Amino acid sequence: MFALNLKKIKNVAIPLYRHEQTRSKSLFNRGLHFLFKKNLLLTNSITSGGFMAIGDLFQQEFEFQSKLLKERYDWARAVRMFIVGTVLGPMHHYYYIYLDKVLPKNDVKTIFKKILYDETIVSPLTIVCFFYIMGTLEKKSLEKCNEEITKKFKYVYLADCLFWPPVQYINFYYLPTQYRVVYVNLATMVFNVFMSYMKHYDQHLE
Repeated sequence: MFALNLKKIKNVAIPLYRHEQTRSKSLFNRGLHFLFKKNLLLTNSITSGGFMAIGDLFQQEFEFQSKLLKERYDWARAVRMFIVGTVLGPMHHYYYIYLDKVLPKNDVKTIFKKILYDETIVSPLTIVCFFYIMGTLEKKSLEKCNEEITKKFKYVYLADCLFWPPVQYINFYYLPTQYRVVYVNLATMVFNVFMSYMKHYDQHLE
């Protein structure tokens, strides 16, 4: 009798478990569709801003531990980084879509072409936009922005050329188009620790 009851419980539990699995998988798939199909531009823009702000907060933590910041976090600075990342998100979104249309192949030669375009066109443009937008949010004059770019561009671009080619090789070779900006944003979070340092290091000397 006890064994029979166990069998009945098992017969009921297994379909319920499978139903829950199916429902969870369905919710997950709907979430992916919502984020990476239906609202990909929004996802790319928000994650771009979010990861840039997180990268800045990591840098701020380092500065605080090094006694360069009096308070642990400068939230206004993090918000400015978020705004810059969100503004740059659409540019990266449409760039990767366009690049895959122009260079649809997935062979090594095509990937190196994409990396070349990335480093000679998009990276310099992104760096310049970053400093100008940040300078505008900091209420700097155009002359001050130009001075800052002249002073810092070569160092940021050199670091960019060392960091991004291997990252982009993985991006272009393994990932479908809809996941590329999110992947790049994750990598950018790491690179933005350096970007935040380059943007703000001289402010501690003032």
